[in-house]
Amino acid sequence: MSERRVLVKACAEQYQRGTKRERSAVLGRFVAASGYCRAYASWLLRWHGKRVRVGARVVVVGDATTRVRRRRERVYGAEVVAVVTRLWKLLDCPSGKRLVAALPGMVDALERHGELTLPPEVRRQVLTISAATIDRVLASERKQLALRSRSRTKPGTLLKHAIPVRTFADWDEQRPGFVEIDLVAHDGGAARGEYVQTLDLTDVATGWTELAAVPTRAQVWVFEAVQRLRARLPFPLLGIDSDNGGEFINKHLMAYCAKEMITFTRGRPYRKNDSCFVEQKNWSVVRRFVGYDRFQGEVARQALDQLYGELRCESQDPS
Repeated sequence: MSERRVLVKACAEQYQRGTKRERSAVLGRFVAASGYCRAYASWLLRWHGKRVRVGARVVVVGDATTRVRRRRERVYGAEVVAVVTRLWKLLDCPSGKRLVAALPGMVDALERHGELTLPPEVRRQVLTISAATIDRVLASERKQLALRSRSRTKPGTLLKHAIPVRTFADWDEQRPGFVEIDLVAHDGGAARGEYVQTLDLTDVATGWTELAAVPTRAQVWVFEAVQRLRARLPFPLLGIDSDNGGEFINKHLMAYCAKEMITFTRGRPYRKNDSCFVEQKNWSVVRRFVGYDRFQGEVARQALDQLYGELRCESQDPS
């Protein structure tokens, strides 16, 4: 597109000043180079750079290289957007494609139970809105929910070059016992001082998740929590995969894994997808039930541990 605009500028002046035969030749070269049809190409060359007087003091100069943004009347009013936003939040903020598939059943259920009453026209528009339009009208809402600088991982020591260490079993994602571990920071968005962390241990094969709250990210607390979570697992712990944070990449955990014949590996720096299983649980379990507030002190740690105990009893399902 940019090359065509350059062609318009280069050929328009020759076209407008030339004779009929010269204009025909310029137009032919322009059509061959741009691929435009002859009628549209002649219109572009004829009007580019033309000065048109509008009123006594206003002169408009034609520019065929600029794109004119066409404004369309808004189809979906504020009432439709409010209903779609409410349903989107009730369904835990899904994408537009997922929301549009769930809208008919959701609207029927809410109307049947008296939770939603819509005028006929609003109801029709809610049920016919497209996924792309949903994503567009909810863009501002999504932006408000977006959080930045969530990661609090600090690089480990030079020990990370020794990992993966000697493996006592091949990593097998289809066999229970190979887990990913990660820390979730409860700093409230301000990484100052000391605050509670949640150690998330997730089995890759089964999705089994164990959680423990620790006072800080210090190695001693994290190592103790790993031992506690290992004792809760319904299957033997065969392998641990962590990120490159110093709370995991240390002599204590390395020596423990070597002694207990546990495979110890690590993900690549700045590659969140290397720990996709535990990262998913960080959101679906920890953030969903705890949120993003700041927690600090022993009382807060005990409260989180009690919450995780309740979640484990009520929702853990080995199948």
